[in-house]
Amino acid sequence: MTKRPAEDLLEDVTYRNSPSQKKVRLSPRFEGTSRSNGTGSSPEAQALGNSDGAKISGRSPQPIGVSAFCNLEDSLLEDEDSDGDQPTFAAPERQQVPADGFGDLYLDTIDRSVLDFDFEKLCSISLSNINVYACLVCGKYFQGRGTKSHAYFHALEVDHHVFVNMETKRVYVLPEGYEVTSKSLDDIKFVVDPRLPKEQVLRLDKEPNSSFDIGGKRYHPGFVGMNNIKANDYFNVVIQALAHVPPIRNYFMLEDFATKPELIQRFSVLVRKIWNTRAFKSHVSPHELLQQVSRQSQKRFDLLHQSDPVEFLSWFLNNLHLALGGSKSKPGTSIIQKVFQGQLKIESQKITAKADANDRLRFEEAGEVLTEKNHFLMLTLDLPPAPLFQDELDKNAIPQVPLNSILSKYDGIRTAEHQSARKRYRLLHPLPPYLLLHIKRFSKNKFVSERNPTIVIFNSHSLDMAPYVEPNPSIHPPGETILYDLVANVTHEAIRIRDDSVEGEAEKKVWKTQLHDRARDEWLEIQDLFVEKVPAETLFTGESYLLVLEKRKQPRARVT
Repeated sequence: MTKRPAEDLLEDVTYRNSPSQKKVRLSPRFEGTSRSNGTGSSPEAQALGNSDGAKISGRSPQPIGVSAFCNLEDSLLEDEDSDGDQPTFAAPERQQVPADGFGDLYLDTIDRSVLDFDFEKLCSISLSNINVYACLVCGKYFQGRGTKSHAYFHALEVDHHVFVNMETKRVYVLPEGYEVTSKSLDDIKFVVDPRLPKEQVLRLDKEPNSSFDIGGKRYHPGFVGMNNIKANDYFNVVIQALAHVPPIRNYFMLEDFATKPELIQRFSVLVRKIWNTRAFKSHVSPHELLQQVSRQSQKRFDLLHQSDPVEFLSWFLNNLHLALGGSKSKPGTSIIQKVFQGQLKIESQKITAKADANDRLRFEEAGEVLTEKNHFLMLTLDLPPAPLFQDELDKNAIPQVPLNSILSKYDGIRTAEHQSARKRYRLLHPLPPYLLLHIKRFSKNKFVSERNPTIVIFNSHSLDMAPYVEPNPSIHPPGETILYDLVANVTHEAIRIRDDSVEGEAEKKVWKTQLHDRARDEWLEIQDLFVEKVPAETLFTGESYLLVLEKRKQPRARVT
């Protein structure tokens, strides 16, 4: 702004380049020739006491008053508000129910192909898991549906209007805020939280069932691929195996776990999604359960680093048992122990080293044999050492061993040395309904981790466990078989990959699971998202790592 010379009078000073923020905003009708009012003087001249305006009106110049500015500002604002050329924004009116004839408004914008409810329910903006809604147009998660919520602003910004509450499964239209009760949304609500009736769950292993996803691809419920997000294939094979143990599957599909810990709830949801008959896609993602496992195990098991399936299974079963309210000391206090827990007798004899008169070292066995009984959820089987050297003819031969041979560890006759003691093992009656057999392939020392590639030969049915159980006529008749049939087989495959960090090539672990489809009496092999049939006669050709066996029900004796 130019400075006023000291000799100029205030009355004679006109506007000189006043800053825009200090100028009074005028309506267009005050511009040009339309600025004059009824008295022939402009509002500016009247308000500022202009001498020319005063002469025209026949009044002497008056000092500037506060009321003059206020009246001028009010009149200008009123005029500006009344101007139809400058629209103003009004917030949409909130409604309890849709207007007549508009109940299905916006439902045609729903895109079922982008909906994926397998991932953890976190707001994509605030990362909160409280009161989360899913946009049914783009599939993203947002928190809340009030006028200041992220879902509300998402509806205004990108014109997406239909949202479902991930907890209550109620559908709302935003920004209006009314609930939609159309039956056409029932398929979406079912996919959010699939629940089959008890009658259908009990028939899963009896009647073959096929379904089609939203893209028209055929799939078999229960035998679907599982997404390997980064390196969680070790996790996938364990969940697939547990989801095909009928007592575990039925329990987690039918019970209500609303008041149970998060680990139980998320495992239940994943099992129900694996057996979902109305899924939008023919695979599932374990992301939600993986995140909870990662937090609860303090990142011992996560999706970024590959772990051992047996170590994860042991951790997972024990944590499921405790989360279900099971006791640490009393056996059989949860469904986990009722299905997998058995009893084992261990006889141990100490070995001491003594030097004789000639300074020779002698090993003497203690006369006392200690006996103890322990409970187990899983039995470990030791493979014989792989041959270190091979001749020219046997260089391509793979060592093999029958399953019965490594099971003899539990016959109560063979001994094994552990540190300073010699031990014998024998199973006790009653055996659990399901046996978990861990074939120990990997060993570590201070320098390197070694893998035993020995193939274990077995049949997929009729494994007799009677020779490894101590007789107890009060529970099981002596001489009768105790047969187990294979339910799932977790296999390991070593793939050589180029690794610049080491010389030559490195081995990558790949985990697969082979599952028995009882309704069709066929076997399927699942590796991540790939599902294919395999002959039952070739199951043992892979490096079996974990066997899940089901105890065959004994026929009831006839009463004469």
